[in-house]
Amino acid sequence: MRISIIGGGPAGLYFAILMKGLDPSHDITVVERDGPNDTFGWGIVFSDQTFAYLEAHDEPSFRRIIESCQTWSTVDIVYRGETISIGGNAFSGIARLAFLQILHARCEELGVRLQFNTSFSDLASLPPHDLLVGADGARSTIRGIFKEAFGPRVQARKNTYIWLGTPRLFHGLTLTFRESEAGLFAAHSYTFSDALSTFIVECGPETWANAGFEHRSGSDTCSYLQHVFREDLQGEPLLTNDFVKWLHFLLVKNRHWYHERVVLLGDALRTAHFSIGSGTKLALGDSIALAEAFAQHPDVGEALPAYERSRRPIVEAYQDAAYESLSWFEHMAAYQHLEPLAFAYTLMTRSKKIDREKLRLRDPAFVAAYEASQRT
Repeated sequence: MRISIIGGGPAGLYFAILMKGLDPSHDITVVERDGPNDTFGWGIVFSDQTFAYLEAHDEPSFRRIIESCQTWSTVDIVYRGETISIGGNAFSGIARLAFLQILHARCEELGVRLQFNTSFSDLASLPPHDLLVGADGARSTIRGIFKEAFGPRVQARKNTYIWLGTPRLFHGLTLTFRESEAGLFAAHSYTFSDALSTFIVECGPETWANAGFEHRSGSDTCSYLQHVFREDLQGEPLLTNDFVKWLHFLLVKNRHWYHERVVLLGDALRTAHFSIGSGTKLALGDSIALAEAFAQHPDVGEALPAYERSRRPIVEAYQDAAYESLSWFEHMAAYQHLEPLAFAYTLMTRSKKIDREKLRLRDPAFVAAYEASQRT
């Protein structure tokens, strides 16, 4: 089968790897507009469950990934200057660029053609193909070309966020809340290498406007946020990778997942708010589900419906949880009256995927302390 994949992110690359594993004779081309060393993120997060999936489907890339990961088991919540640690949360972080380069190398080993620095504008510019995969992100060109068929719903949410890095190492997923003269800020931070952490800052529209970010340069923005989070950064700077831009999270859904011989993967198909740390997990899961559909149904006309039938319920459940988390952060100021333990409990259970009993299994001491605080 001749397969053209638009987008060289995790979803597109991993699908190419899996399809070559199914049949080395597949002729697969990945078209990516950026270069092999370009990335606009810092680190990405995986759960232990994600690792189990990766090991089962392509062990060579799995081994390289785990060798490059930082691991932790706590979520630290910094609120009113107090740090509350909740254990039993097994995660790993890896530099996004390192992760992509591992997938690049694996694709090349298997004979996948990677076309970098290649802008895609229309279908006529693609090589002949039996399957076209749109894995080109939340602002997908493929989805746009077939808009009437896919029926996308794209909504820009109200909070703004900026993706930064820092040499300050956060050993655990850390959620930090700081009040400033402009308003409330939240930071999502975690270590992804021996030397760097991701540091995503999020705030509401009023706070963003009050801080005057519209008129601040990249360096001025970092200086301002370094002051807001000065206690948390412990003297370390905030860093950019030549991409300093406040963004609105795009909530993406599609009425249909495929059209004739065209199918969507990853953020082109659906997005999940970064606060639940499942974006890359979902992208890889899409790729696995689509490859499994082809393993069972070699014909494109049968495989694509099978993919949507099997994968849609799982994706929608994650999107529901991610939406609850997104909504919590959009209304985070409403929880500022809570005492630290109650605030942390509300934050940990915000997605409704984790209830009190699941949280008790992860960290019984934290739940016991929370319950005791509610009795006083």
